[in-house]
Amino acid sequence: MGRVDGAPGLRVTVAYSPRAGVVDEVPLNLPAGASVRDALAASGLAARHPALDFAALRIGVWGKLREPGDALRDQDRVEIYRPLSVDPKEARRLRYRQHRERYAPK
Repeated sequence: MGRVDGAPGLRVTVAYSPRAGVVDEVPLNLPAGASVRDALAASGLAARHPALDFAALRIGVWGKLREPGDALRDQDRVEIYRPLSVDPKEARRLRYRQHRERYAPK
């Protein structure tokens, strides 16, 4: 599928969440044959988030890991994954402990 104006191209979105509850999403129109690397460069995320090191972070498209040179398709969503700040199992334990303490009989 091409762009609305009839010129061949791709409509993609680049998304990055610098912290929980915050998402920086950038819709882009790119030429056909654009790669993940092209989308990251065009998004401007590196300028808005200077601490972002694309080489160190994992990148995916619709939840599946991709390499920077991989080609994109129309309507793809490029996602930049940040490292987890808390182990999910430990977070569940903490929530359970808080719930148990809050509702324990007194």
